[in-house]
Amino acid sequence: MTEQPTSYERPQPGADPADGRGALLRAPAPLGTPALPAQARTDAAASGAGTTKPCPKGNKGKEPPVNGPEHSQPAAAEPGTHRPRPAPEGIPPQPGGEQERAPGGQERRSGRGMPAGRPMPMRRDGDRLRFVGAATRRIARGIDLDEIVMGLCRATVPTFSDAILVYLRDPLPVGDERPTGPVVLRLRRTDRIPEERDTEGGFLPPPVPEPAEPSPLTELSSLTAELCEVRPGGPLNEVLRGVRPVFADAPAARAALPELLGEGGEAVVPGGQHAILAPLRGRRRVIGAAVFLRRPERLAFEADDLLVAAQLATHSALGIDKAVLYGREAYIADELQRTMLPETLPRPTGVRLASRYLPAAETARVGGDWYDAIPLPGSRVALVVGDVMGHSMTSAAIMGQLRTTAQTLAGLDLPPQEVLHHLDEQAQRLGSDRMATCMYAVYDPVTHRITIANAGHPPPVLLHLGGRAEVLRVPPGAPIGVGGVDFEAVELDAPAGATLLLYTDGLVESRLRDVWTGIEQLRERLAATARLTGPDHPPPLEALCDEVLDMLGPGDRDDDIALLAARFDGIAPSDVAYWTLEPEETAPGQARRLARRALARWDLECLTDSVELLVSEVVTNAVRYASRPVTLRLLRTDVLRCEVGDDVPQLPRLRQARATDEGGRGLYLVNRLARRWGATRLSTGKVVWFELNRT
Repeated sequence: MTEQPTSYERPQPGADPADGRGALLRAPAPLGTPALPAQARTDAAASGAGTTKPCPKGNKGKEPPVNGPEHSQPAAAEPGTHRPRPAPEGIPPQPGGEQERAPGGQERRSGRGMPAGRPMPMRRDGDRLRFVGAATRRIARGIDLDEIVMGLCRATVPTFSDAILVYLRDPLPVGDERPTGPVVLRLRRTDRIPEERDTEGGFLPPPVPEPAEPSPLTELSSLTAELCEVRPGGPLNEVLRGVRPVFADAPAARAALPELLGEGGEAVVPGGQHAILAPLRGRRRVIGAAVFLRRPERLAFEADDLLVAAQLATHSALGIDKAVLYGREAYIADELQRTMLPETLPRPTGVRLASRYLPAAETARVGGDWYDAIPLPGSRVALVVGDVMGHSMTSAAIMGQLRTTAQTLAGLDLPPQEVLHHLDEQAQRLGSDRMATCMYAVYDPVTHRITIANAGHPPPVLLHLGGRAEVLRVPPGAPIGVGGVDFEAVELDAPAGATLLLYTDGLVESRLRDVWTGIEQLRERLAATARLTGPDHPPPLEALCDEVLDMLGPGDRDDDIALLAARFDGIAPSDVAYWTLEPEETAPGQARRLARRALARWDLECLTDSVELLVSEVVTNAVRYASRPVTLRLLRTDVLRCEVGDDVPQLPRLRQARATDEGGRGLYLVNRLARRWGATRLSTGKVVWFELNRT
């Protein structure tokens, strides 16, 4: 029985085709033996020439029609045989490089001289498939638009072409939206082989010596137009609608390229089949075009290269679509987050505020962290910091609802623990898995006290004037949304010059450290910053916030961060005047006399007439309906503030009194003479207040 061969190898250049040694027969490789790269098969065949067997009858000295070198099995490597290093990804090995070269070192098809050992252009389907696989993987690694376009350029130059031009629509359409106006293409990126670059390792053969004049490919950006308006019914529009790549010498492309490249751009395109125009079509519509170029001295593109260009264009266009959609969603989520945060902080009496918000570095840049400062009656202010669990647009939406609820509850002047209780009920109404942590504090500048309630949030840090940083002992509580849990409030001293820092867990917790380690680092950072300004001067509030954020390391941005800092200035007791008036007819006259004495003590006699008139009107309205004592308080800060409180919950409203009405003109006078005025409902009634400039 004649042994049938399992593989064949082409005869070496210069060998006699009739010689039986010209077709080398190899034994099958043992199981588990690694295969040699395709480029090394010729050398391996030469080393095994002494173990050949004659070919079967009827095919002596001839190459089999089916089992060519691309189907051959590599021989087992002999001990001590040098094994070549595999080619890198993106530049697949070149099987059959020698058989395409005629005796004498010339390429069979073109007849041009080829230096020995240089790679050949893609000639086989396997080469193209490997190249397309490597190129599409490189393109798919990109996330944003620039990365995807750069991946296309780096994958094709110099492996597939000498240069590339990438045009994209300006602006790029997003999703299902239908662009309005004419279609405009903008040159997004150009790439080419540098003149000094060696093409060793690529598919393209090395260039012949360059002529004296530089190639047009060296000046892609200057010779091509940056903007191109696609005319309806024009040749470029027809090519883009066709979607399929075309050679530059095709009639449709010859008419479309001048429109795309502009005046002088035709000099960039070589003659013949040395350029391919490939439309970039996304999921809905054409979003651009790519032009692949080879120098005239290179081998021209083949018909199968159109399929390669189509694959590259399709994967790039789908990646660009994905990047545009991702960018739009991230922009919407970021805008949603920021619009739900306060644009500016209020300027309440006796306290200065500063805030910071940082999105997460590795997430969708959106989360549920928020902060707020809400002015309350009696010159008080509510300080709120919260964190909705999760990182999504849903978390941001829930954050907005909870923040709105907190503002409404603060307007009712409820105690901090009651505010958290109602927030907990609201979170349960939003869903069973809607959970959040929250810190709610109320600062009173008159009493220099702060009342804090906590719902599972990291404890605040109080930086004293002398530089001592203290982590406040606040009952932790359960997160909002758990349900059935009571919250506890604690009242603490808030001395003048101290700074309270409220923050979310993204500032102190990360994959590299636990929350209590981060809190201790925050405390030490605040103390070190305060020592720089001395014991009698607190650090500037804005600079202090920046110093706190500087403690974040490169791996500490796993979560978004909300930071709210409050510097307590307070109101000195000498600047406060407080009285209680019985709801009698004599109360307005008594209020005028008390106010006159306080203004004289503060050297504000210039405001006596206005204050007496407005105090008389507001106290008269309070006495008319009140059943309990009426309170009167004057505060001297940068303005003069007067507050009148009673036990009637109905708020007064401004109206235009008719000529025959006996009343209804008190608030009209307050509105005309006061700098600002308002009314706030309390749990025990209401407070009507007004402010006057001191000068």
